[in-house]
Amino acid sequence: MKLKRLGRTGLKVTEICLGTMTFGYQCDQQASFRIMDAAIDRGVNFIDTADVYPVPVSLDRAGRTEEIVGKWLEGKRDRIVLATKCRMPMGSGPNDGGLSRKHILDAIDASLRRLGTDYIDLYQVHSPDPETPIDETLRALDTVVQNGKARYIGCSNFPSWELCRALWTSDRFHLARFDSVQPRYNLLFREIEGELLPLCADQGVGVIVYNPLAGGFLSGKHRHGAPPADNTRFAVAGKLYLDRYWNDQSFAAVQQLKEFFAPRGKSLLHVALAWVLATPEVTSAIVGATSAEQLGESLSGYDVALDPEEMAACDDVWYELPRVRDPRIALR
Repeated sequence: MKLKRLGRTGLKVTEICLGTMTFGYQCDQQASFRIMDAAIDRGVNFIDTADVYPVPVSLDRAGRTEEIVGKWLEGKRDRIVLATKCRMPMGSGPNDGGLSRKHILDAIDASLRRLGTDYIDLYQVHSPDPETPIDETLRALDTVVQNGKARYIGCSNFPSWELCRALWTSDRFHLARFDSVQPRYNLLFREIEGELLPLCADQGVGVIVYNPLAGGFLSGKHRHGAPPADNTRFAVAGKLYLDRYWNDQSFAAVQQLKEFFAPRGKSLLHVALAWVLATPEVTSAIVGATSAEQLGESLSGYDVALDPEEMAACDDVWYELPRVRDPRIALR
């Protein structure tokens, strides 16, 4: 599997990153172990999680995913580039969430305990915190790096202007800087192309995209007019994912793509992943699963390539979709 540098750093990660938000709810520990085994067998060296997982988020389940990943990591830690996140509430107290210095320093220690490791390779903030100054957040993350608890830091769900402000703050105060950003990106959602991707290319920031398959919507398995099948992302995450993709225009786009690629012998699932990975600024795409078999199917088309006519067909679908600005920052 192809390796890429994470932004301007010397850290090398695989083009596919295993997402773990299903572990501990949609997948029990045994199934989660099989998925991680399948990923590493395919050459994946990059695993992404978060302290608040699994999804759907619940305080009584928060941390369960990290615990499962930590148990699996025993004896394998040196083979894996491990990423996790903080920011979302992990308790009912006023300081049990956010990006204050207090919460970040508490959160990294809790994640290290659950993951059974001395360090995190990439420690990310899950989304912006409008109640905490960015310099406070970055000073806390700099402490985490200086203390050896994280090798690199990154952010998720940051719009371009907030990432730019954070990079400027790090440069001004000589603090650890965000070496990666984790945005949503797929054939049906390309908003990051306007500003975020050019910023990352210019500033040497790695781009780790989530939702490359639109939560499974781009598999083409969902039926218009029918409810989502049990244990799919749309049934489990509910409104968040339904609002994103479950509409007439998205179903029509998927049908258009299926009709174009079917005569060419290419599955839409493989096309969707190949299209994301063909974007030069993308470092890695996060792919999740509810079974080892499902992960195998997603990765079986890893080597699919798209010719110019096929790339143009993908563009045509995007140009025809309505533009709806959604300012909400939310979990996957």
